[in-house]
Amino acid sequence: MPRYAVDAAWPRELPNNWILGQVGGMAIDSQDHVWVFQRPRSNTVDELSAAQTPPQAICCTAAPSVLEFDAEGTLLRSWGGPGYAPNWPATEHGIFVDDTGNVWLSGNSARTDTAAEDRVILKFTGDGELLATYGRPVDGPDDNQDTSYFGRVAAMDADEQAGELYVADGYGNRRVVVLDMATGAFKRGWGAYGMPLAEVANGPLPAFAVGQAPARQFLGPVHCIKVSGDGLVYVCDRASNRIQVFRTDGTFVQEFFVRPDTLGNGSAWAVELSRDPQERYLFVADGRNNVVWILNRDNGREVGAFGHNGRNAGQFHWVHQVVMDRAGNLYTGEVDTGKRIQKFAPQP
Repeated sequence: MPRYAVDAAWPRELPNNWILGQVGGMAIDSQDHVWVFQRPRSNTVDELSAAQTPPQAICCTAAPSVLEFDAEGTLLRSWGGPGYAPNWPATEHGIFVDDTGNVWLSGNSARTDTAAEDRVILKFTGDGELLATYGRPVDGPDDNQDTSYFGRVAAMDADEQAGELYVADGYGNRRVVVLDMATGAFKRGWGAYGMPLAEVANGPLPAFAVGQAPARQFLGPVHCIKVSGDGLVYVCDRASNRIQVFRTDGTFVQEFFVRPDTLGNGSAWAVELSRDPQERYLFVADGRNNVVWILNRDNGREVGAFGHNGRNAGQFHWVHQVVMDRAGNLYTGEVDTGKRIQKFAPQP
């Protein structure tokens, strides 16, 4: 069973008197750099005391939204933030870095009116130059049948060989959509159990209840998506405490339940694949129980876990993301008042 130990010295101190906010998204690029998509607007006035007029204390100011670290925790590049580009997310959430180094971003908007800017996916160079905007900044209701805009995208991954971007859509919608990476054109999509988009429900659904039959729709948010090397797509239905598995054409394969008695925000927040050739394990960030669960990928059986609710190194408060580099190091990010990133190194 894999075992991990926290590296309490990671990352190194940020420059420029910066402080992190909530960590909406994380990604690993082809160089094993760690990308963080964080929320400057989630910092409190007290945390940003140095940014007040006049300054109230010696620290701190908000870090840019996009941060790139190496495996040693050194900050390499940083850019972005509110107003940086047209339709910058109202609430920073999803980040994916493709094999050519382009950075894809999305937002989930904590606002109840659903910010129009969180109807799109933005594509940048690694240096922060805007390349493309996919979707439309529509000021209107979520719509699982409309493929011209999104419903607060939570996460993205890709089948780079096929040139396809897989989108967990999202906080407002309850679907998976697949886009052409070169053009952003819609290719296909599906709901829970692979249902056609025409059958995906819009509007409120009954809340999750312990002991009920599994919901036929994603209860949402559709919070994560990961494509395996053998062509399976793993999707988090967070409030339902489950991960559904599909083939790349949307055919349903199976589902795994993660601590199925969990209420509130649910247990299935993010998923990562182990880096061995068989990708034997799934790592599931559970922000309600504040644990990273380790599951057998073939059957979803729990084989290990680490973490606990708390403020010390190696503990979590609302662990929101988990990613792994090619050396097997795990990196996590926290929201709510957690507002930090951590590194966990594999142990013999």
